[in-house]
Amino acid sequence: MIDFFLESYKNAPLWHIILEFLVFVCGILSVWFAKKENIWVYPTGLIATVISVYLLYVAGYIGDMIINAYFSIMSIYGWYMWAKGTTVEDNLPITRTTFNEKIIGILLFIVTVFVVFSIYKYFDYEIHKDNYVDMISSGIFFAGMWYMARKKIENWTLWIIGDIIVVPLYAYRGLGMLSLQYLIFTILAISAYLEWRKILDSKKQIS
Repeated sequence: MIDFFLESYKNAPLWHIILEFLVFVCGILSVWFAKKENIWVYPTGLIATVISVYLLYVAGYIGDMIINAYFSIMSIYGWYMWAKGTTVEDNLPITRTTFNEKIIGILLFIVTVFVVFSIYKYFDYEIHKDNYVDMISSGIFFAGMWYMARKKIENWTLWIIGDIIVVPLYAYRGLGMLSLQYLIFTILAISAYLEWRKILDSKKQIS
């Protein structure tokens, strides 16, 4: 297992390994801050996604690169949404998605899959089986990131599903550190969902 993990980094430049480790640390910190409703979710997440865009571009994984570019944009949007309130009471509360927001999430998923597929075709990349998995996970993460920016508890459901999908995907591609990172993401996302649900349930009892 350790040999499999290290083999993929055998010929990698040292500074690429350092960058991937930085993504690893900042990514985990970002999910932890999201769980705690801490606005530092976005600065740490932004560092991770911007570096990931470069690393995935170099590796030739266009779908993953696009999702991380989107994450970078949504991190700025989410940062703004979470910071809008001038007092604690004004801050964006945790809520569940409305029917319309569910429809928007489904549309985001469909559009994302179509766009990523179209980009592969436009650049004349040969589409392998793992690329189709990549498209599906990209669609899930696109919708999840939008829900996260609006503090919808369903964002964690989508993160859990997406994380479970990409753990073996990254392992298959030889990106061991990213695979391990998303395994940790899965555990944190489950914990975060339970924590946010407690907050929602306590609000119901108060009201």
